Amino acid sequence: MPTLSDLGQLPKRLVLGRAVRSDRLGESLLPKRYALPIFASDPLSSVAYATQEILIVLTLAGTAFLYLTPWLAAGVVLLLVTVVLSYRQVVHAYPSGGGDYEVAMKNHGQFAGLVVASALLTDYVLTVAVSVSAGTDNIISAFPGLDEHRVLIAVVLVALLAAANLRGVRESGKAFAAPTYLFITGIFILIGTGLVRWFFSDGGLVAETAQYTVSPEPEYTQLGGLALLFFALRAFASGCTALTGVEAIANGVPAFRPPKSRNAAATLVLMGGIAATMFAGVTALALMSDVKYVEHPCDLEGFANCETEPQRTVIAQLAAATFGGDTSVGFFYIQAATALVLVLAANTAFNGFPLLGSVLAQDRFMPRQLHTRGDKLVFSNGILLLAGFAMLLIVAFDADVTRLIQLYIIGVFTSFSIGQWGMVRHWNREMQATQDPLEHRRMRRSQIINTLGGTLTTVVLVIIVITKFTHGAWLVIVAMPVLFGLMRGINRHYSHVSEQLVPDGDARTLPSRVHAVVLVSKVHKPTLRALAFARATRPDELTALTVNVDDAETRAVQAAWERFDIPVPLTVLESPYREITRPVIDFVKNIRRNSPRELVVVFVPQYVVGHWWENLLHNQSALRLRARLQFQPGVMITTVPWQLESSLGRDGGERGGPAPGDLRRGLTDDNLDSTPYG
Repeated sequence: MPTLSDLGQLPKRLVLGRAVRSDRLGESLLPKRYALPIFASDPLSSVAYATQEILIVLTLAGTAFLYLTPWLAAGVVLLLVTVVLSYRQVVHAYPSGGGDYEVAMKNHGQFAGLVVASALLTDYVLTVAVSVSAGTDNIISAFPGLDEHRVLIAVVLVALLAAANLRGVRESGKAFAAPTYLFITGIFILIGTGLVRWFFSDGGLVAETAQYTVSPEPEYTQLGGLALLFFALRAFASGCTALTGVEAIANGVPAFRPPKSRNAAATLVLMGGIAATMFAGVTALALMSDVKYVEHPCDLEGFANCETEPQRTVIAQLAAATFGGDTSVGFFYIQAATALVLVLAANTAFNGFPLLGSVLAQDRFMPRQLHTRGDKLVFSNGILLLAGFAMLLIVAFDADVTRLIQLYIIGVFTSFSIGQWGMVRHWNREMQATQDPLEHRRMRRSQIINTLGGTLTTVVLVIIVITKFTHGAWLVIVAMPVLFGLMRGINRHYSHVSEQLVPDGDARTLPSRVHAVVLVSKVHKPTLRALAFARATRPDELTALTVNVDDAETRAVQAAWERFDIPVPLTVLESPYREITRPVIDFVKNIRRNSPRELVVVFVPQYVVGHWWENLLHNQSALRLRARLQFQPGVMITTVPWQLESSLGRDGGERGGPAPGDLRRGLTDDNLDSTPYG
């Protein structure tokens, strides 16, 4: 028979499932087949919008500079390969899961470590917002009528992702594996079929926007020299969104099955190869089919319904051109797989953010609650925090990928750059400590890779900051120092508290006397129980204290006190302004003032109720008193609970019957009402 406590847990269990014992943590570790979709879904899915972002920038100048697309894509692929190779060194050197944060902290110090942490935390939130918004775009490309519900769809998807992750890493891996592999398969089929149609079909490969022309923005009509270089670099920076999420595997090494580093490195290489191939293939098809994609749909001359209909994404246009229109099975397959994997790409952040938050909490830069695993052995608080901030961004930016993307990748490349230069210093230190020539050569090779990675990512970071600053990136540049300051403040607080709590000689000194004070409002069972408990502690002095706010009520209390023949004098405090809290505080302060080494123990009777609304009717004076007394030095507060009938059975036990200790004190059902010291 389920108890009230069990019924209260029912909604939680429906979302999370059964709680998992701590000793089963090892069972949630991931094999490579699940690690790939969990940690690599972000960089794999970025092929759905990375090419699109390059085209958006280039078409600002019309179609004159679309010839730059393959060169910019080649630069992105080269950068992706370099970063993947660089992170293989991080995975082997720092397998504990701190990733760039740990590298920076150990090789550059606290300042650089917190810069990386603030960059990564910001980027993880943006990853969720951008990925889910891009997934929503692809849903709307298949069903344009849903455009007016864009924000609601995105928010609901984030909530579903959070719920799936709260159920546990292994369970979310199983749920996310199929869509990721379906997407990879679909994109390779799309690329293969598109190439076949391009080379062998009479009609070739023609996108639905191929016949449209693009009106250039006025400021981009005459580009040359430095202006053209700046324009090309801006498009390249947008294409670098293909690299987002690469660092997640380095941050998630502890979630892999042993041998952790080797499995993580293998997954990283597999992810890099697949992502580079898909990005290059999609970009090639976009050029072959003459896809047009612009920031403002009405810039497409020939798009008749630009005011009322959203333009289709690049992937949607390619699928329609390749598989024979927007009613074909292939089109809906690609759209469904793309939408799913884009939404699930946010799962990279749902694994990276909580893990990084746990490491930061362990180092006392974030609240300790982020270090605690929940019922399903996942960092539940980190998951909920990430989901909350992502929803705020989605609502604030109307789930608009083009607006959100401007905030993107600054954090990624900040952590890339600092982490890679940290690895260079790491290898310097390691080479000085080894005499083995083979090990020395291996370390030198790794150092060269990290040097190349650090150089390229630093250059790209400078490009991104310069080209995107006025387009919204300044928000991230402001947010990162705010997070940095917050983490420094949390660390200072924890350090200050630790210093205050170090035991010293005074902590072991016994108080010279103990003065017990029992607060009395009426002569009833809770008061008499509190008085009995206070007497049982054998204090040096015992005071029963009541405050006179109403003469008639006070006289009634005094009369009952005498009638029950209670062997403790009742002290009455006058309160001309009908206050209760201040006279009690002043009384306690006076005891401490007269005898500073005397310990004052205040016993506060309190009703235990079973319904939230009953708390509004009881215990208000007790709450105020406790809130004020806890700030008084040398004062202890002891709550003496009295369970009302509505509270019985709330802990899962049987309703009614004697409470613990009632039989020993003679409080049976027969004499409970007549015993004066109940």
